[in-house]
Amino acid sequence: MTATAGPIEPFVHPALFYGDTQQYLAGTIPFVRAALAAGEPVAVAVPGENLRLIRGELGADGDGVRFVDMRVAGRNPGRIIPGVLRAFADAQPPGRRVRIVGEPVWADRSPAEYPACAQHEALINAAFQGQEVSILCPYDTARLDERVLADAHATHPVVIADGSAETRPSRTYDPDGVVARYNEPLPPAPGNGPGVLAVAFDEETLSAVRHLAAEHAAGLGLAGMALENLALITAELTTNSVIHGGGTGTLTVWPEDGRVLCEVRDKGRLTDPLAGRRPASRDQRGGRGLLLVNLVADLVRTHTGPEGTTIRCHLAR
Repeated sequence: MTATAGPIEPFVHPALFYGDTQQYLAGTIPFVRAALAAGEPVAVAVPGENLRLIRGELGADGDGVRFVDMRVAGRNPGRIIPGVLRAFADAQPPGRRVRIVGEPVWADRSPAEYPACAQHEALINAAFQGQEVSILCPYDTARLDERVLADAHATHPVVIADGSAETRPSRTYDPDGVVARYNEPLPPAPGNGPGVLAVAFDEETLSAVRHLAAEHAAGLGLAGMALENLALITAELTTNSVIHGGGTGTLTVWPEDGRVLCEVRDKGRLTDPLAGRRPASRDQRGGRGLLLVNLVADLVRTHTGPEGTTIRCHLAR
């Protein structure tokens, strides 16, 4: 792939627009083979059906590639930067460029998931700024709608058109604008009613509210690791509210479309868009709460502003 003239940045983040399998492989395989030829660590994190395409095309060369099914590892878009991209890049020896094919958006992503996907793609640029990393992000022009493709232009500094081997600068690159635009109010949580737990909490009631939430979720059919994850999520989010969100908050737990949703609202405001998306350093004390929430939830949606912050987590039953 050939870049157009301009300043060379250590971090490279092109969007690859493809309309069919041939264009998909024509854009991804040379990227991977170039990494292998240069002795650069390379990972492919795409949905399983595309993972099989790339693995089959690479043949024996695939032995030198790390393959990740993004439908599993990236089902929560907030987990992708710390749990997939940085997890791979940070584990490599220093001094060598790292290459990753990352496909976080596919046609059957739900409407609830997509805003988190768009914010994720925008935040990659800040998360890897100044690092010797190339992340190629494929977008299916035949199946994704125009809004998604327009957002891809806004979240990627350079783009590769269908069937092209050359990158060009995006004319609408505006990652901060995308983060702000999808910081949208969430649909209201249901009020008190069958299957709904809604309770206020403060420092003195933290323990009781956490146990109440776990019992309620168990009654909704959550079990095993999912129930343990909900207990962890409520513990981290309610503690954050007490420490950083004004000392009080409200917790709501309810069933929706085969999932259990857990929401915490408080009067605090998140000012760091990458909060919860940075891997924790070994000597870090505290500050892991939102990261843990992203790593264990199936989806995390956040809205923050002057009036306060809402964090809503989805867990599959």
